[in-house]
Amino acid sequence: MPRAGLSPAVVAGTAADLADEHGWDALTLAAVAVRLGVKVPSLYKHVASLEALRHAVAVEGAEGLADALTTATVGVSGADALARLCAAYRAYALEHPGRYAAAQRPGRDNPGADRTLTVVYAVLSGYGIAGEDAVDAARAVRAALHGFTALETTGGFGLPRDVDRSFDALAAGLALMLEHWSRRPGDDTAG
Repeated sequence: MPRAGLSPAVVAGTAADLADEHGWDALTLAAVAVRLGVKVPSLYKHVASLEALRHAVAVEGAEGLADALTTATVGVSGADALARLCAAYRAYALEHPGRYAAAQRPGRDNPGADRTLTVVYAVLSGYGIAGEDAVDAARAVRAALHGFTALETTGGFGLPRDVDRSFDALAAGLALMLEHWSRRPGDDTAG
């Protein structure tokens, strides 16, 4: 009989908490079992495998990121929306490093990833960027934000300059880039 109070959602939530506390790479079924006070075989009543558990954490992470970005950008557009998107992205990555790392995994059936992309496309539309250009711009924004947060969460910024100030400069640079997106070098449609 399953332990009272244990469910797939509880197991996944516990795994996500452990990933935030100890790192995505440290997530194991054994660690989840210890946290829940059960033996590893008891987890198999609620999750099929470590890979299935990791997928559940990835879904939770992507949903959390999508929620944060949606909340931050609702009702605003243009530079304000971009600034809020950047700040929310960074805050989520810093507050939930394990969930954030899980959300970056390519994978099957992750509606949160689709929702995140929808929010990014909505922000880009405020700059008049759509279609295939939006794919390129979304990749550029994601690369910049992910690169910064990945370095920050792993202690990669050792220079004696305020990291918040550097992040603000990055966000301002992204705004400038998007304002001039249609005039980038090599673009046959630029006029």
